[in-house]
Amino acid sequence: MAQVLEFKLPDLGEGLTEAEIVRWLVAVGDVVAIDQPVVEVETAKAMVEVPCPYGGVVTARFGEEGTELPVGAPLITVAVGAMEPSGAPAATDASATRSSTTGDATADATESSGNVLVGYGTGAPAARRRRIRPAAPATAVSAPAPAPLAVPAAAPVQAPVLAPGHGAEGGPVAVISPLVRKLARENGLDLRRLTGSGPDGLILRADVEQAVRATAAPVTPQATPAAAAAGGAQGERVPLRGVRGAVADKLSRSRREIPDATCWVDADATELMAARAAMNASGGPKISLLALLARICTAALARYPELNSTVDLDAREIVRLSEVHLGFAAQTERGLVVPVVKDAHSRSAESLTAEFARLTEAARQGSLTPAELTGGTFTLNNYGVFGVDGSTPIINHPEAAMLGVGRIMPKPWVHQGELAVRQVVQLSLTFDHRVCDGGTAGGFLRYVADCVEHPSVLLRTL
Repeated sequence: MAQVLEFKLPDLGEGLTEAEIVRWLVAVGDVVAIDQPVVEVETAKAMVEVPCPYGGVVTARFGEEGTELPVGAPLITVAVGAMEPSGAPAATDASATRSSTTGDATADATESSGNVLVGYGTGAPAARRRRIRPAAPATAVSAPAPAPLAVPAAAPVQAPVLAPGHGAEGGPVAVISPLVRKLARENGLDLRRLTGSGPDGLILRADVEQAVRATAAPVTPQATPAAAAAGGAQGERVPLRGVRGAVADKLSRSRREIPDATCWVDADATELMAARAAMNASGGPKISLLALLARICTAALARYPELNSTVDLDAREIVRLSEVHLGFAAQTERGLVVPVVKDAHSRSAESLTAEFARLTEAARQGSLTPAELTGGTFTLNNYGVFGVDGSTPIINHPEAAMLGVGRIMPKPWVHQGELAVRQVVQLSLTFDHRVCDGGTAGGFLRYVADCVEHPSVLLRTL
């Protein structure tokens, strides 16, 4: 006898509501062990390998590579139990295998999973996610014959139809997530007229998107300025999803909510560069310039804590944070990401160098975890690596400030009353004007510039 258990896309934490299938790690018919990774997905924050809490034979996969699935959508089904000689799962009667509760069926069919993500696992049934569907489905169902590939639950083949009278007037409409309601509202779509393709008529994001496309008026090439400029040719459309979509949403929110201002100053970095060279010539691990700048930032934030804060709009309060979790901008093939060095205020230059190197390598490989990409309180942006002098960056919401560092290059500079060639850098500070005024921001930036010009100033804080 065998049971077929459905494994759904788990909650990956940090408020993530969907993920894109990047690569399947198993095929239909494969035997999987408990906690074996079965699929690699990309969220808005990181690449994640998802382990399956069941051991058995894969009977179906839901979703092609490149498909976007919401949290809670089916990923695979696994036949758990006795095997036929051929290796296929034995047939079973659904009525004989159903338990009174989902948790009972799972507990009877599998061992306890030791690799539990948020929102799933074989232990602690009371902590299960609340379902939107009115009836709780049984976990154990009759075992289907292995198929080449199941039709994705989040991407139905046929477009959803608009059916008047769907859902009680004034009553709730079953949707997969609040994002689906928002998407429908933004496009003027009445969810009560939409027939969902999910279980029990559950309305999925794909249903809303297809309904929007079906009801949209056709657009001719001449209707858009870009197409007209290209002689009527259609332009390339790049979906705003994954990391690129997350960046777009966050930057747009920052611009909407934060009244930012920027101030800047040129600084003579000759002595800072000489101090770094002396450190690296003394033996031991090399110290990076970014680590020295980070050490200067943490010292400046200790003097001006107003800039290590966030704004609670609901409570109309400024929340000043006691710990500095320093984000830094890193450009990767997947786009711009901001890894976070936790507890940067308590780290030495050597420790900061090692952590920057580790997070940068993880960013390039796409293996950063959501925890390593969230929780920042202040951002250091070294855009000088792109060969530019200055910038007015957008604050990394919900932080209150960002220090920008341009390229360091030889320039004429008045040094000790004489014109000389010195290593000059432009520093800029973009700050949330709600948390402080220009005097505080100017004081912070001036202290940073003083430390760059005279690294010995930092000795006061050591």
